[in-house]
Amino acid sequence: MSEATKPPYAGRDRRRSTPYPMLRRKRRIWRRRSIRRRIRIVAVLAAIALAIAGLLTLLYSGSPPVDPAQALRRATLALEAGNYHAAHDQARQAAGADPRSGQAQMMLARTSLLLGQGVTAEAALDRALVDGVPRVRTLADRAEARLLLGNVAGAQDAVNRMPAERDAAMMRVAAQLRARQGKGGAVLRRSLEQLVARFPDDARGWTDLGRSRFGAGDMDGATQAAARAAALAPADPAALTLQGEVVRARYGLTAGLPWFRAALARDAYYHPALIQYAATLGDLGRASDAVAATRTALISEPGSPEALYLQAVIAARAGQYALAQHALQLTGGALAARPSVALLDGALAYAQGRPQRAVRVWSRLVTMQPMNVAARRLLALAQIGIGDRAAALATLRPILSRADADGYALRLAAMARAGDGSALIDRIAKAQRGDAAIFRSDRPVGDLSLAAVGSPTDPTYALGLIRGLASHGAQAAALQKAQALVRVSPGAAVAQMAYGDMLAVTGRMTEAVGPYARAANLTFDEPAMLRLIDAYQRIGQSRAAATALGLYLSQNPQSVPARRLLAAWQMAAGQWDDAIETLEGLRTQLGPGDIALLHDLAIAYAESGDGVVARRYAAAAYRLGPMNAGVADAYGVALAADGEEAGARQLFDKALALAPGDPVILRHRAAL
Repeated sequence: MSEATKPPYAGRDRRRSTPYPMLRRKRRIWRRRSIRRRIRIVAVLAAIALAIAGLLTLLYSGSPPVDPAQALRRATLALEAGNYHAAHDQARQAAGADPRSGQAQMMLARTSLLLGQGVTAEAALDRALVDGVPRVRTLADRAEARLLLGNVAGAQDAVNRMPAERDAAMMRVAAQLRARQGKGGAVLRRSLEQLVARFPDDARGWTDLGRSRFGAGDMDGATQAAARAAALAPADPAALTLQGEVVRARYGLTAGLPWFRAALARDAYYHPALIQYAATLGDLGRASDAVAATRTALISEPGSPEALYLQAVIAARAGQYALAQHALQLTGGALAARPSVALLDGALAYAQGRPQRAVRVWSRLVTMQPMNVAARRLLALAQIGIGDRAAALATLRPILSRADADGYALRLAAMARAGDGSALIDRIAKAQRGDAAIFRSDRPVGDLSLAAVGSPTDPTYALGLIRGLASHGAQAAALQKAQALVRVSPGAAVAQMAYGDMLAVTGRMTEAVGPYARAANLTFDEPAMLRLIDAYQRIGQSRAAATALGLYLSQNPQSVPARRLLAAWQMAAGQWDDAIETLEGLRTQLGPGDIALLHDLAIAYAESGDGVVARRYAAAAYRLGPMNAGVADAYGVALAADGEEAGARQLFDKALALAPGDPVILRHRAAL
């Protein structure tokens, strides 16, 4: 092709010579947009990569570097403020930031001991020794850590290395070691008394002394020691918790709450305070608050047997037996030696249809507490449930031999005797109970005397001897022993009650009021309250009895015996509406199977003019005890209130046949 014939664009660059300029422009725009899009994608990916890198840095490099000096200072301040957990956390950070700091390791060991962490404490003490801390400074903490771990021999080795001139911490742990070695609580108390005499400003020494006296029943001594400890260390949760326990025992549940709250205000996760707080709330009927406290306790100490046991108690009170059983199983048997745990365990087994297990558990409970009447009744009930009637009678025999045997125990015995229980049925029908007497001891008096001589200052052994002497008829000797016990242990409520009991048994009720009042002032619990009120009533001081009952109920509003007594007084005074309110509250708590409660409800409703409801309660009581004269009488009163005089007359006649000449029944019969 010649030059002349070539097209005009021949031989040129195709890109430059394309006949479509618009297409070229679009391609350039697309290329620019594509580049910008790629840049944005790369930027986003880079940002994501940086975020991931930052997250990985936080995960693997931890928080910003810790200043060990600052952390140690914060630990010291937290410890002074009573916040054990915060102090331990800061001490751990200080020790981690500067592992060669002996001061940080010692602080970590100290705070670990306050939280009961013996392994951590001993490891910190090992590092402190390597870091140059003198061994003598570690010996007290070392012995305490080993005691926490159950290493008594190791603790003894640490105590043996202590110098002859010991400080308060050394003396304190040495006293604890002697108690763990079986030297007895009296030896521990004497050692601690020597400690506080030498170091009167040692708050932990006073706390330990108060705890020891409290456990021994010396309420007066425990009160003094606990108050001294709280005064010396007003921010110490351990001292505040002890003060709460002592105040609760002396004055009632409500009085102890502020002290437990004060301890938790210092350290919200202090386990002993949480347990005592939860137990107190539960006994006051504040179940939701109690459960919340136990959950916090489980955060503080995962798997805490005490917290799980309290949850089991709360669940059982609500009728959630499977949940309660599960919580109790989670304790792993750590609290099996406690009578209260055995009582609950057996109750759960019986409620879930396992009477064989209930028999095993409650047999162990009766072995632990042979004079526990309620435990014997429960065991007999379970034994009847598995068909072992002979064992049930043997269990009930110590109760049946008493003039004050209760109707429920008599009914159980009648069930155990099957067709040969006429004499017991007669006792039930009469509904007459004699005066309370000393529970007869199964041990010979000689054995009890030897035990008391071996522990002259321990009220437990002295009480055993007093009961043994009294139950065998040696009341004069028992009274002398009770007087001697009061002289040795004037601040022990049990000693004062034993003395009052012996005065009452020997007919000196007016003199018994004094010891009973001192016992109630030391420990205002149900036994002391009931004794004091009974004594006041017997000597005609009704106003004083009412004051004592009102004070007790203000602190213990869930007490069944106190509310029963209040209802009886309200009925006697004709305050029927108040009595109904009290009795209905008891029925909600106790259920519909209490024959005495149903009897009282029938009478109260009848007297208030509500015969329909009275008849309903009276019929329920009659189904449970058709041969009970009082129940038949109450049914007659209810029918009369409901307008059925003929039926009421028949029931009054039956009641009089069961209890001839009863003035109450005669009055009701004459009122028709």
